[in-house]
Formats: sequence, C-alpha cells, structure tokens
Amino acid sequence: MKLQKKIAVIYKSKYGSTKQYAQWISIALEVPLFEASEIKPSQLEDYDVVIYGGGLYAGGIDGVKLVTKSLNKCKQLVVFTVGLADVKTTNFSDILSKAFTQEQLSDVKIFHLRGAMDYKELSLLHKGMMAMVKKDAEKTPTEKRTSDDVFLLETYGKKVDFMDKNSIKPIVEYVCSLDHNKDV
Repeated sequence: MKLQKKIAVIYKSKYGSTKQYAQWISIALEVPLFEASEIKPSQLEDYDVVIYGGGLYAGGIDGVKLVTKSLNKCKQLVVFTVGLADVKTTNFSDILSKAFTQEQLSDVKIFHLRGAMDYKELSLLHKGMMAMVKKDAEKTPTEKRTSDDVFLLETYGKKVDFMDKNSIKPIVEYVCSLDHNKDV
C-alpha cells in the first residue's frame, strides 16, 4: 500500500507489547518506525500523521509528553495505548485527561489495545506497584470488586498475554482514511 501522506509510527515500550504493536502498524502501513528516544519533537512536523504508542503505567501513558508538548507540531495525531485492562469495559477517561487537555482530546484519535505481562520480567518498581494494587484489591469486599480487581487477583504473579495482531486493523483503517482525505 502506497500512502500519499508522510506518516511515522513512534512508540515507547518497557516490556515489549507496545513495541510489537508499533511494528505491526508500521509494517501494515509501510511507514517508518521510531523508538521515542530516537526522535526529537521538532521532527514531528516533518510528518502529516504521527501515530504514537505508549504503555499504560500508574494511570498514565508512557512517554506521551513527546507528542503532547509538541501537539502543535503534529498535523494529525493518532495515539494508541497498551495495557492489560479489557478495552471493552474499561473507562480510560481519567488516564486521557491526565495526558491531554480537553481541547487536545478533540484533535487526537485514540485507540486502546491489550498487551501482555510477565510478572517475572517486571522491574522492582513495577513489582512493588503491582503488589500495592493487589493489596488494595484484596481489601475490597468481594461483592464490590471490579472486573479489573478480579482479573488482577486471578493472574497476579503469572504471565498473561492478550496481544492480538488483528486489533490494529481499526488503526490502520483510520490512518488509511486520513490518506484518502488529502487535507490534514
């Protein structure tokens, strides 16, 4: 597929899920792929469409400041997040409002994808954070636990993988629709 617009996929990944999704998107669109540390904010204006991917950690999108502080440099911004929460049932509004202003949110197209996690591979900091979240979930009365609480308690200390290459299809289709709409 030969796209008319100049498009880049940029990602920040700690454990590999976001990187894998970014690679799949880059390959599907046949566009360049950059790790966030490889690109300067000033380079964002070289692209008609910037696709940014970041993992969800501690209620935030990893590395998203690269694009939020440079939003005026991005002609069109598409963001995808990667986390363990079920994207069909999770409300991401708090996370998004921490990362973007209301005005920015109206100009950014956002997608949520499910990733993978191997507790053995987590950093000491992330293991500590997960232990605190687990303790909070355990303190919650059973009848008041959310589906995320139940999921965490069932999978704590294990390896889980929800990655699905097919889940990039809406992102690819959206970006292709931007290409057909020539004025960004």
